[in-house]
Amino acid sequence: MTNSSGADQNENESVGKEEEQPTPPDTLGSQDQAISAPISSDLVVPPEEQLTAPPTAPDTLENFAEQATQLPVSSWLVVAKNRRVNRDWEALLLRAPENARRCYQDLSTAPMVRKPKRVFPLKGKRYLGAWEYEVTSSDRVFYVPDEEKRKVLVYYAGTHPKTAPTPP
Repeated sequence: MTNSSGADQNENESVGKEEEQPTPPDTLGSQDQAISAPISSDLVVPPEEQLTAPPTAPDTLENFAEQATQLPVSSWLVVAKNRRVNRDWEALLLRAPENARRCYQDLSTAPMVRKPKRVFPLKGKRYLGAWEYEVTSSDRVFYVPDEEKRKVLVYYAGTHPKTAPTPP
């Protein structure tokens, strides 16, 4: 019986080794650099400030594993137009934490992807380049994505206004 357990150990060792070696290290590094390019804070020009990221404190290990698989790598810098907007965003985080977290994830990964009745560009010359994100039925985030700088400027976060605020 020692032969079978010894064979099992060799199989387990070879299985573990195969899992570690499927991708060459040089290709993995180039993929990581393309996906997780560092976001430069040099793009934050005063009075702008980086938007407060939503908390991701998991309650259980299951939630932690679930959030780890759901959180994509951020490739866009998300900034608030000024402190007032960041303060309003933080209030929105307290009112609707899950929806605000989803909004932040969408803004930091794919801000120009339409979602019917949720994310869409504003119409008209006055609102050229501006987008609206419906966080809840009564809360909105208005922002302007800059594709060249990969930066999202949030210029309004709060309750649904009667008329859309004009972008900066």
